[in-house]
Amino acid sequence: MKKPILCLILLTTASIMAKAQNEPFCKLKGTVYQTPTKQGADYWVYVEDSEAFADMLVYLEENKLYADEPGVWFFVENKGLADYAIFFTKDKSEADFSIYCTDSPTFAGCK
Repeated sequence: MKKPILCLILLTTASIMAKAQNEPFCKLKGTVYQTPTKQGADYWVYVEDSEAFADMLVYLEENKLYADEPGVWFFVENKGLADYAIFFTKDKSEADFSIYCTDSPTFAGCK
């Protein structure tokens, strides 16, 4: 009786821990459009002052062709050319996730 209960607990715990890496925003890469309004955004994002509190580290790429890894973003001026649109919010509680901009593409992505 103890063995099936232990297995159930382990499976539940493992799935909860694995979910943190499987958040939808963890796969975001490519071209990004910064929308001025909340209504036009796919995600609301808060920019952290510290790397320690961010959900995702983002590297701002200067070449669109190299924005091909999670966390590597290239900003565009035209929403039609973007893979997704984001709105930068000043209130962390209303954000879908938080980011911190890193200087190296090696560190980009979710923690």
